[in-house]
Amino acid sequence: MKRRNFLQTVPLIGAGALLSTGVSGSEKRAAIKHHREYWVDIMDQLAGPLLKAGSKRKLKTDMPVETTTGAKEKPSTYLEGVGRLLAGMAPWLELEAGNSNETKLRKTFRKQALETVSGIVDPKSPDYLFDHMEPQMLVDAAFLAHAFLRAPKQLWQALDSKTQQQVITAFTATREVKPYYSNWLLFSAMIEAFFLDNDLPFDIMRLDLPVKKHQEWYLGDGLYGDGPDFHWDYYNSYVIQPMLMDIVTVMADKKKINANEVDPIARRFTRYAAIQERLISPEGTFPPIGRSIAYRMGAFQHLAQAAWQERLPTDVQPAQVRCALSALMKRLMEAPGTYDKNGWLKIGLVGHQNALGEHYISTGSLYLCSTALLPLGLAPEHAFWAGEDSPWTSAKIWNGEQLKADKAL
Repeated sequence: MKRRNFLQTVPLIGAGALLSTGVSGSEKRAAIKHHREYWVDIMDQLAGPLLKAGSKRKLKTDMPVETTTGAKEKPSTYLEGVGRLLAGMAPWLELEAGNSNETKLRKTFRKQALETVSGIVDPKSPDYLFDHMEPQMLVDAAFLAHAFLRAPKQLWQALDSKTQQQVITAFTATREVKPYYSNWLLFSAMIEAFFLDNDLPFDIMRLDLPVKKHQEWYLGDGLYGDGPDFHWDYYNSYVIQPMLMDIVTVMADKKKINANEVDPIARRFTRYAAIQERLISPEGTFPPIGRSIAYRMGAFQHLAQAAWQERLPTDVQPAQVRCALSALMKRLMEAPGTYDKNGWLKIGLVGHQNALGEHYISTGSLYLCSTALLPLGLAPEHAFWAGEDSPWTSAKIWNGEQLKADKAL
């Protein structure tokens, strides 16, 4: 079902309705059921054009390139689109559960995802993306590596051996890029974590140094600096904490880091999830602070990952996170101008707002928004999906409910 028709027939219950005693039980049950369908529909809208083009090796010809500088070419934008989209879709692609329509769509996207990956690493493909090496290639090779970690069976093991070797060659080539002393260190570490997880030759220093530096850059109360300095933005969610948590998890599984180093990282991860949940207003908005705001709901990748990995605070219920993120998606992804006439994302936060994009933002960059969909990797019967609709923290507080005061880590 097309998204516009779906939304006309199944409106989501918002925070105001959740707090109202006038909502019937049948309406609440319908909202619970259709939250997941709504999320899958959003993912279909995001992934459809890109994976269709990629599966036919027509990514370079079919994908538009919008920039803020007016440049008509940005070679890395295609890898940005593929890596970031798959990083968000991966848990859902790995899952086996869902209704018949969802299962059918997943089967299609699995096939198209594998074909797309094959196309971008095959030197004979018109979509080959690793014929040059620029700094941005490291960034989005890392997002693709993160996708492989999140869906090892369906995205990595399902590739044929030739394509796997081409991926390994492409990832190894990124070692010539010297990362900035910032969140970029984690991009190098993510690729090495992928190698480590798959028992491939890896560079332990490219794993150990980024972890050590981020331990040094921890600022308190669940927040890391982007390098030695603090910036008011969402990079703790776009990159830092989701990647750091998964990197040290792989290292711990492979006995390359001590548990006493992982435990504080996990506690900080959960604290930042609590902060993120409180940032979503009763209206489904959030403060548009800092750079890269055109990543839209990707600003809440961290909260989405915390829900998917069951790392939420004990006083935050999965269902209230579902409702908060659904409200956020409704505000961001339904805004007129979000997509062009062919379904590709346009630069902006709420609709098309080209001036909100920095010089490094282009069409492919925008697909980081898919990472808000990580909880689709949870089965429909999980509490995240099956729990009764519930208002999130800010909705409760602004409605006058009595809650315990927030507390720093």
